[in-house]
Amino acid sequence: MIAQINTLFVKQGTTLDRHIGSFKIPPASLGAFVTVSLLVCVVLYDRFFVNIMKKFTKNPRGITLLQRMGIGMVIHIVVMITASVTESYRLRVAKDHGVVESGGQVPISIFILLPQFILMGTADAFLEVAKIEFFYDQAPETMKSIGTSYSTTTIALGNFISSFLLSTVSRVTREHGSRGWILNNLNESHLDYYYAFFAVLNFLNFIFFLVVSRFYVYKAEVSDSIEVLAKELKEKTVSNYVIPRD
Repeated sequence: MIAQINTLFVKQGTTLDRHIGSFKIPPASLGAFVTVSLLVCVVLYDRFFVNIMKKFTKNPRGITLLQRMGIGMVIHIVVMITASVTESYRLRVAKDHGVVESGGQVPISIFILLPQFILMGTADAFLEVAKIEFFYDQAPETMKSIGTSYSTTTIALGNFISSFLLSTVSRVTREHGSRGWILNNLNESHLDYYYAFFAVLNFLNFIFFLVVSRFYVYKAEVSDSIEVLAKELKEKTVSNYVIPRD
């Protein structure tokens, strides 16, 4: 999913109207909205979401780490559905203005892509942050420093898988004389189909995640261990100051 931000999402932006007055927006700069929305959502999550959910779940984190990851996966599905709908609209406008074969600029503001970038940052606030916490808390004591690297490892593997999927889908959809979904000219392509395909893959991944997570047994989390130690220390301190009765 993250690979789409710096590849196809940016490629979409190059076909749209990037002007604000005389200033021309670089398409890749929209990636900044992912970071901004991530930072905002993390703050809102810690300040409000956790406090609200603690009242219902009695969990110090508000929800479990696996639940937080699951929410992020659901938002990823929404991201790809949003991207597919947006791309379908872009292709329709390109056809109406006769710029399909020429690959010319489509008269739509580049800011129409903002929802998918902002939603991606929101998803990362749930999924990516939870992954880092999960690998640290649940890793064995001797592997905690290595555990935090697992999160970035999954991103690296995801980039390779994304490249494989892109090339495979591009090749398969061009068979039997078909035009194909992914071409150099995006106005002739069908990225909307590709994004819909990604939404289906994300849904299947989410179902697999639900099945596997049902069998996962948490080890004591760092936050839980600290609370237990604090409680024991408090009880021991109180008992030391209790004056025995005759």
